[in-house]
Amino acid sequence: MFDKILIANRGEIACRIIETARKNAVRTVAVYSDADEKARHVRLADEAVHIGAPEAANSYLKGDLLIEVAKRTGAQAIHPGYGFLSENAEFAEACAAAGIVFIGPSADSIRAMGLKDRAKELMQAAGVPVVPGYQGEEQGPEFLKQQADEIGYPVLIKAVAGGGGKGMRLVKASEEFLSSLESCQREAKASFGNDHVLIEKYLTKPRHIEVQVFADGHGNAVHLFERDCSLQRRHQKVVEEAPAPDMPADVRKAMGDAAVTAAKAIGYCGAGTIEFIVDSGRGLTKDSFYFMEMNTRLQVEHPVTELVTGQDLVEWQLRVASGDPLPLSQDQIALAGHAFEVRLYAEDPANGFLPQTGKLSHLRTPVQDAHFRLDTGIEEGDEVSIYYDPMIAKLIVWDRTRTGALRQMARALRKTSVAGVRTNLDFLAAIFDHPDFKAGDVDTHFIEHHSEALLPTGKKAGIGTLACAAVRILDRQTTGDDPFAWSDGWRMNLSLKSPLVFIEGEHRHEIMVEYLQNGYRVSLEDESAVVSHIHDEEGRVFLMKDGDEEVHATVAEDGSDLTIFCDGRVHYLHHFVPGAEDAEEAGGSGVIVTPMPGKVSRLMVAEGDEVEAGQPLLVLEAMKMEHTLKAPVTGTVEKLSAGEGDQVSDGQVLVRITEPEQ
Repeated sequence: MFDKILIANRGEIACRIIETARKNAVRTVAVYSDADEKARHVRLADEAVHIGAPEAANSYLKGDLLIEVAKRTGAQAIHPGYGFLSENAEFAEACAAAGIVFIGPSADSIRAMGLKDRAKELMQAAGVPVVPGYQGEEQGPEFLKQQADEIGYPVLIKAVAGGGGKGMRLVKASEEFLSSLESCQREAKASFGNDHVLIEKYLTKPRHIEVQVFADGHGNAVHLFERDCSLQRRHQKVVEEAPAPDMPADVRKAMGDAAVTAAKAIGYCGAGTIEFIVDSGRGLTKDSFYFMEMNTRLQVEHPVTELVTGQDLVEWQLRVASGDPLPLSQDQIALAGHAFEVRLYAEDPANGFLPQTGKLSHLRTPVQDAHFRLDTGIEEGDEVSIYYDPMIAKLIVWDRTRTGALRQMARALRKTSVAGVRTNLDFLAAIFDHPDFKAGDVDTHFIEHHSEALLPTGKKAGIGTLACAAVRILDRQTTGDDPFAWSDGWRMNLSLKSPLVFIEGEHRHEIMVEYLQNGYRVSLEDESAVVSHIHDEEGRVFLMKDGDEEVHATVAEDGSDLTIFCDGRVHYLHHFVPGAEDAEEAGGSGVIVTPMPGKVSRLMVAEGDEVEAGQPLLVLEAMKMEHTLKAPVTGTVEKLSAGEGDQVSDGQVLVRITEPEQ
């Protein structure tokens, strides 16, 4: 076993590798870019070295610098994780030339599997089934069209050097082929520097099932069963599970044997994944699966395999790379239970899954135990950077049966809350609540076919959710030792009603809260409810609505923005304070800030103008509404920080007014 390794990666995979290294008394060297100076993997490692600017090309992809750092720190090996340089044959060769062990396969194996057409030829020669298609050197457009016509539509055009869903086009009819080919080749050339393509028969109800393989330098190779990764969006995996649902034992054996044959055919050493495409329209049979490609590295979804086999695959990597034989033979590897993994991303599903960036002001997940595991490279208070993948964490669950594991994941998603950025939490919860997914009726088109159910539009917070937001805000105001300074609605001999306005996307919720002796009456349009409640410092709120209906929620506050997790749904609310237009909201100062993100649609003053308290200064367009911001004091406009048409962020200073000397 090594004494010290360098981890040429970041984020959750770097943290994952550090965890196993610690268990095996292996010291770790982390590397970091400017953007990752305070990242979790840097905090966890035994030592850390700065390697450059935030852009990956200037830091994590600088192989020569990484090797130099490994030599300088005394690291005997480099673990590449996944992504970045993990499947770079030149980097593997450079490590070997420098006397540094590359914890992965040989450069020759990486090259053999790196080009899809060459890989398919190797697999055919080894007797591994492949999808009917064309993967030759002739690349003339008319010739390729002829091949597609003979294979029969639909067909898939795939860049031979492609990956990650890029360089791939589905063609449903002959007349679409040439334009699709041109588009695919153009993207492949730009992304990979190689515009060669192959053509495959497209399966109409495909499942993506992959097999984890492991081989050592002593001629041994095994598989650790399969993972079903059929739930994908734009060819990117969303949910992974092990084992595959409804997998017959004889098909599992045939697929596992084919995967081991594939690994041995290229003299493989280390962890790898053989990906198969399965024609599930014909059922799961021994002749319905075909080799698709091999990933010559550890996969993102490796934790589900670890949970159903009880093995630490990173430890296997370290042992094999240090020259040890495989820890177990094939007949010693057992399959037990069922596991799911989901990838929690900072992205906005309602806006085309647009990646989100920003500071995580709130992050809560269940406590890890035998049923729940969390792999993450980020903690509360950390930033989701613009420079890297926006994954926040992987949530992984295990139970004895698939039904039990479904319940465990539904529970884990309910008990997870994130604020500061929007996430796909709602989207993931909807998947695990879908009856077809629960039944195991999945294929790679599942999300596309069920998008309306998984991505509902126009969702609005109900009175229970809004009541949780209201009591959280009102209770926060009930602080201090002087009861006459409280904002809790107390008035001698009087009852009090307080209006609250919440903005949710395009919806404006105007509620009225009436203070009662033991709670509140919350009214929304023609609906009202009497609520009593308790809450804690973690933001958890428990409501009793109308004396008999329980409402449980977590409310995460970030300034005037509230993220509410209630009844398995996530609601993003903005607490809009109309009083921001008067002097009291401005705190008696001459500073005006934006009450919410928006656009300056009209500017009514210029720098140097004299203004009176209450005078309109500008109009802010936000949430499809116009809000007039007025001068809180009399004085001179010292500075305007935005012009007409400018987009402004929440809390941004817009106007500074200098008051006359007293």
